[in-house]
Amino acid sequence: MSASARADIFARLSHAGAQVSAAEIERERESLGPAPRPDLPTEEPCEAFLRRVIANRGTVACAADRSAAVKAVGDYLYEHFRTHRLVAGNDSRLAAMPWRDAGVLPRFGTAESGEPVALSFGHVGVAELGGVVTFTGKGNPAANNLLPEHHIVLVAAGDIVATAEDAWQRIRVAVEKEGPPRGINVIAGPSSTADIEGQLVYGAHGPRAWHVIVLGELPPGALDVAAESAGS
Repeated sequence: MSASARADIFARLSHAGAQVSAAEIERERESLGPAPRPDLPTEEPCEAFLRRVIANRGTVACAADRSAAVKAVGDYLYEHFRTHRLVAGNDSRLAAMPWRDAGVLPRFGTAESGEPVALSFGHVGVAELGGVVTFTGKGNPAANNLLPEHHIVLVAAGDIVATAEDAWQRIRVAVEKEGPPRGINVIAGPSSTADIEGQLVYGAHGPRAWHVIVLGELPPGALDVAAESAGS
């Protein structure tokens, strides 16, 4: 559809006011067609997701199973803090992880001031954004996304989608099945802000480091991206 045709539709809608029914508005909206697909760095969603996470100043790791995921968390903790302690949400998927296999000692609950690392479970990974969607609430407290210096997010490979539209479809299905969460966060990198001269500062009002661990079977390209990230 041309730009002039779109403009004509919106002009008619804006002037029609209360005379336009909801059904007519919906028909006009549908006539616009779907949004154009985003240009991704690669056609494979998992690989594109990891590349975008890295572009967003995050770091990545891949884990074929839960034991490997626990080891990846332990390796990150020891590399940065020489500890195996962290705080994790009360999400049942996190509680069921075999933490003792890697000697990791999570405290389940809400992050408190002074705790440097928190772990969250991501509902959806979005390749278009290089971001992860988390549902906040008792299982994944919002403070765990915002308060610690380092934030680790675990997301299943099967929950990575290509576009934001795909992500919202997944979110709607999850809400219908599980009920509405307290909040929905889309996290696409460590916290950052800029001063008046445009100089970026990380960690000014949230985590200064963001680490994403993808759990499950991944295509070779995604594994190559993770290996490049670990070696850089």
